[in-house]
Amino acid sequence: MVIDTHGAQDKKACTQCRCDHMNLPKDFYNVTRDIHNQKLTTNYKGGLFCCQDNLQCKQVEGFQGSRRMVSLRYKISWVDWDIYQIPVKVYILDSTDKVRSNGSKILHDCLAEYTIPATGGGGDTPHVQKANIPMEKGGYLIYGTTHMHSGVVNATLYGQDGRTLCTSTPKYGTGKEAGNEKGYLIGMSVCYPQPGSIKIHDGEILTLESRYKNEFRTGAMGHFYIYLAEELPQ
Repeated sequence: MVIDTHGAQDKKACTQCRCDHMNLPKDFYNVTRDIHNQKLTTNYKGGLFCCQDNLQCKQVEGFQGSRRMVSLRYKISWVDWDIYQIPVKVYILDSTDKVRSNGSKILHDCLAEYTIPATGGGGDTPHVQKANIPMEKGGYLIYGTTHMHSGVVNATLYGQDGRTLCTSTPKYGTGKEAGNEKGYLIGMSVCYPQPGSIKIHDGEILTLESRYKNEFRTGAMGHFYIYLAEELPQ
C-alpha cells in the first residue's frame, strides 16, 4: 500500500486511513462491505476500507502538488536447493483472531486490523490486543517478526507455559531520506533463535500480544510471522 501524504491536512490521520480525513464517495457506507461481507456501518472510523484504490486524503486548501510516478523495488535472492536445506512452514498469526471451534475443528476469525479507542489521556500503559491461538502442528522456531504500524510499542509471542518465544520491537526513523523518515515506523526487529532451541509442540496454544501507545488509532495491526521447521538438519 502506498499512501500519498503530500498536502494532507493531517499526515498522521492520513497514514491511519481515518475515514473522516479521506475524500470518500457520498455513498461509501451504503456500498462498502467489511471483511465478513457485511455492510460497513458509520461506526467504522478508519482502516483498510477507507484507503481503497483511488481514494485520497483531504488536502489543505490551495495545495497544488505535481503529479509523480511512484514505484516499489524489491531485491530477491535465492540459493539452489541441496541436502543442506530443509523446508519450513510459514504461519501468520493475528492478534485480532477470535478463535472458536466446531467440534474438533479449529476456526479462525481474524479481523486483520483494529481500532484503539480514545482513553482521555492515554498514559504510559500501552494498549494490549491479545489472542490465544492453537497450533495444530508445531515445529522448531526458525524465524519470527511482525507487521505493525506507527505507535507500536512491541509485540510478543508466548508459549503455552508462558515462555517468551519472540519479542519484536520497533525502529523509528530519525531523518528525512527515504526509509528513515523521522517519526515513522521503518522496521520491526527479527528473531533468529538457535535452530533447535525453541520447539512449539503439536496442539500448543500460543499467546500473541500486540502493544501500541494508548491513544486513539485506527487501522492498527498485530500480525506475527513465524517460520517453523518440522525437523532439523542432520
